[in-house]
Amino acid sequence: MVTLKIEDLHVEVEGKEILRGINLEVKSGEIHALMGPNGSGKTSLSLAIMGHPKYKITKGKIILDGEDITNLEPHEKAKKGLFLAFQNPIEITGVRLSTLLVTEYNKVSGTNAAVMEVISKIKSISKEVGIADSLLNRGVFEGFSGGEKKRVEILQMLLLKPKIAILDEPDSGVDVDGLRMISYFINKLRNELNVGYLIITHYRRILDHISADKVHVLYKGKIVAEGGMELAKLIDEKGYEAVLERNS
Repeated sequence: MVTLKIEDLHVEVEGKEILRGINLEVKSGEIHALMGPNGSGKTSLSLAIMGHPKYKITKGKIILDGEDITNLEPHEKAKKGLFLAFQNPIEITGVRLSTLLVTEYNKVSGTNAAVMEVISKIKSISKEVGIADSLLNRGVFEGFSGGEKKRVEILQMLLLKPKIAILDEPDSGVDVDGLRMISYFINKLRNELNVGYLIITHYRRILDHISADKVHVLYKGKIVAEGGMELAKLIDEKGYEAVLERNS
């Protein structure tokens, strides 16, 4: 069993502390939902865990499978089995999506597989998640709809087969069919490969499809409440103020 353990994590950006002592533990096969109002630090936590240089860790540790990975570079963390799907993936002009995926696959897996061999894997998965081959020849995310971007990130996750996946608002900008597809593959990797998840979301709707083992509420850089699906239901029905009042 693999565990991602966040211990007393403090993070600052440009001298301002934005995360103030986060403690969190995600094990193989578990789904944890991270909820909270806008500006509470959810995306900042995901980027700090993955090693974005803008987010300076001033205190605490990130431990994966018993190893302290706090100060590793993002590509090193990916090789260890961490995966991050961004809230708003950026466009990369001049780089084909297929080229990026082949490079990612060989880097993360530590192999030097032939390009056409990897392309064959990619096309098989892209068909499964509903991505047209023509998109693979476009610049990375150039002109992609919100739903297409999310499908590509699911493709990446299926290709790389991480141990722990952090998904930042996978339900953002997708329609009902897209949400059903995303949820299906989250459950598939959980059941077949025992992947553990930290899923950042504002809404309960995706949790109705995947059923989180634990729900955490982040507010002003701190986790202020934890519970099961009943906590997500409370947020959905009465908002974050009800959670804050209950835990004040």
